[in-house]
Amino acid sequence: MSEAKWYVIHTYSGYENKVADNLNKIVENRKLQDYILEVKIPTETVTEIKEDGTKREIERKIFPGYVLVKMIVTDDSWFIVRNIRGVTGFVGASSTAPVPLSDKEVEALGVETHQVVSAFKEGDSVKIIDGPLEGFIGVIESVDADNNNVKVVISMFGRETPVELEFSQIELAD
Repeated sequence: MSEAKWYVIHTYSGYENKVADNLNKIVENRKLQDYILEVKIPTETVTEIKEDGTKREIERKIFPGYVLVKMIVTDDSWFIVRNIRGVTGFVGASSTAPVPLSDKEVEALGVETHQVVSAFKEGDSVKIIDGPLEGFIGVIESVDADNNNVKVVISMFGRETPVELEFSQIELAD
């Protein structure tokens, strides 16, 4: 079995929610969760400010007429998606097989988010194991999980010195 990839489905305008709901129901009823893993409609929350000053938050489709599906393409999964009412086809150059989104495209669309969970937290005592400050011990001042960095305060020449390090350069002190 091959790896699941993201594909773009073109739908009639205004049918995005209906297509996503129908596809989710079919997947559940036919127990196809192993082939069709996820269905998403890319949206963003926008705050509208009216002339009278009232604010209203609305959810707006980023790509009207398109639905994203993470699936493993088999004859059955392709046929099911292709024949849902409101679907005009898969987006891509090939008419016989759908073309998956590249990893770069998936990242740019923000379809999949990879959350980094750090074992380090503020106040932890750590030992620097790599780089020019190897062997120093310090205390974590802040953690930036998105960039895999920590700010560590070490004592150097009798002064408290903040240093930015990568997760791979430190370990918890004993």
